[in-house]
Amino acid sequence: MFANLSPGAVGIRGLTLQQTIDLAKQTGFTGIDPSLDELSTLPDPATAAQALQQAGLRWGGFNLPVEFRKDNATYQSGMETLRKLAPIARKIGCSRAITWILPGTSDLDYRANFAQHVARLQPAAAILADNGVRLGLEFIGTKTLRDRYQHPFIHRIDQLLELADAIAPAASQPMTGVLLDAFHWYTSKSTAADITNLLPNSRIVYVHINDARPGGPDAQQDNQRALPGDTAIIDLKGFMAALKAVNYQGPVAAEPFLNELSQQPPADTAARVAQSVLKTLALA
Repeated sequence: MFANLSPGAVGIRGLTLQQTIDLAKQTGFTGIDPSLDELSTLPDPATAAQALQQAGLRWGGFNLPVEFRKDNATYQSGMETLRKLAPIARKIGCSRAITWILPGTSDLDYRANFAQHVARLQPAAAILADNGVRLGLEFIGTKTLRDRYQHPFIHRIDQLLELADAIAPAASQPMTGVLLDAFHWYTSKSTAADITNLLPNSRIVYVHINDARPGGPDAQQDNQRALPGDTAIIDLKGFMAALKAVNYQGPVAAEPFLNELSQQPPADTAARVAQSVLKTLALA
């Protein structure tokens, strides 16, 4: 496992690739998430990989540029973007893409929504796989968010794996897997055994760590979290031990949804986040 800086997830915005690389190296991270939009403007995107290698860093992952949750025109536009950006990911050697699955809808029942997700994500996953990129899907366990919808949807590990299996044929299943988020692991009332029993290393693409607010798993609000270890509500020791048990070796990034981080200078934010991420990694 390696400490990964995901700038947008901690309120850091507006930095160039080189600035992000410098900031990560200065504050103790060993990986960063790339912006493929920025890299697409470079005469040769491969220079980004060279800069990363020179700094001794690794790529984390990039956000899937496909909005598959809305109307078909929006979806098709995103697919066009993916067709342009996926080869850039191949050129720079970034092998992980990530996205999230909404835990409900007011329009489609569970099976119809499942079928639509498969129909839309299968072509996206195929484009990624053709470019050597794995797709990590994130389930959202937050009950307060799920309850807003008429029809609840995927919000547990086992449900997400069913979707991942439907998207990818058996021979390429490792190319479609899970973005495992500690907050959603907690709010879905999952256990360390759920990780060790259901998630071999080949199915974990990316990991988010964070902490919860007081009130119990059912009371959590999706956009109100804390840096990992700040509240000690989530059993991060058990979470990290389970990841170690399955030999997960990929990126671990903080996603705390903490507004105060965006109000600080990027260097201060990165240093604070790095401290919490490295402390959490040491629990494994």
